[in-house]
Amino acid sequence: MGNCVARGGTAVDAGGGGGGEDGKRRRRRWKAPREDQLGMMPGRIFSNDGRSRTATVYTQQGRKGINQDAMLVWDGFGGEDDGVLCGVFDGHGPHGHVVARRVRDSLPLRLMSAARDSGADMPAAAWRKAFARAYKAMDKDLRSHPSLDCFCSGSTAVTVLKLGSDLYMANIGDSRAVLGSREATGGGMVAVQLTVDLKPDVPSEAERIKKCRGRVFALQDEPEVPRVWLPFDDAPGLAMARAFGDFCLKDYGVISVPEFFHWSLTEKDQFVILASDGVWDVLSNQEAVDIVSASPSRSKAAKSLVEAATREWKTKYPTSKIDDCAVVCLYLDGKMDHERDSTASLDNISIEEGSVADPNEPQEQEPTLTRNFTVRTVAGSAQEKTLAGADARIAGVANDQNWSGLDGVTRVNSLVQLPRFSEERAIG
Repeated sequence: MGNCVARGGTAVDAGGGGGGEDGKRRRRRWKAPREDQLGMMPGRIFSNDGRSRTATVYTQQGRKGINQDAMLVWDGFGGEDDGVLCGVFDGHGPHGHVVARRVRDSLPLRLMSAARDSGADMPAAAWRKAFARAYKAMDKDLRSHPSLDCFCSGSTAVTVLKLGSDLYMANIGDSRAVLGSREATGGGMVAVQLTVDLKPDVPSEAERIKKCRGRVFALQDEPEVPRVWLPFDDAPGLAMARAFGDFCLKDYGVISVPEFFHWSLTEKDQFVILASDGVWDVLSNQEAVDIVSASPSRSKAAKSLVEAATREWKTKYPTSKIDDCAVVCLYLDGKMDHERDSTASLDNISIEEGSVADPNEPQEQEPTLTRNFTVRTVAGSAQEKTLAGADARIAGVANDQNWSGLDGVTRVNSLVQLPRFSEERAIG
């Protein structure tokens, strides 16, 4: 599995080598604020139906309990005029919604600190190390948090950092980033998957888990949903191979180390969609790109995609509970509706701000962990054709086209049940 994706498979430097006074000034700007200052950060949005000057976000609760999805757009990330950080975080387990919010708030600060340590003007290989350090620190924070129980709760994370003409991406779990790019001929839109769905049936993921004594198999009534199980108990049945939290499985092969990807933008590239698996369970990459491209308003594109996914859930799986859906649409030209149409008013732009999520604050009713026995399958993906027709611009991922991680196998619930530990088997 490739760790660095770029046109031609070669990593490209992001903004030079970082030398001289200009490089020093840029490094000084990458200073992480305190968490209690997040509500005052300009350009940072995370509330539902929020819009910045480059992106739009939307989420909708499913039918499984409290909405465990969280999302983020941060314009001017790191103090850079051309810096935008986007993320989607899909929580699972009894406290998954709190974990997802915690990751949403804390992970960007840890990435900012890691970038400041290395210097913002650094090549893609250095960004890979910065993302890895930030993800590691985030998981360590969750493990040591005094009031947040992440033993059987966790979250995915897909993050995209745009700096100038470069995208730096890292992900764990099965949330996904997809690029909408114009075809060289005909002017149509083509979907290019930028990240890999890290599910237990990915060969390298399954091998690692089994070496750590974890077990990987699908239940008989869910043949398309491979899960991770403890070596001594048919629990918890986690439907992803990497995640924040889920410490009951961290000794058995589930990790929080992200896969990293780099993409060099061209004038053909129009937007990036980040979404939780509630969207990808029912819509293909190309369908999602077509829906966003056809949206009459950029500010409503994320909402249009979530509403389309909800309709597909009702059509394809009428007896299943609709999953939570969260979407971020990042426009790569840095323009929203008011900048594309000079007659529009700036009053149409809403920048949502708020305080950091507190694990101790009263929460809505916890989601149930009862299983849904409806077996869901997905029709064959067009991902291989998409990748083949996209100028081989994602060579690092294209090598692994033959496994289902790229197809986004659907799931019923991220967890089947909580493990039952005796004192002798309890994990410290």
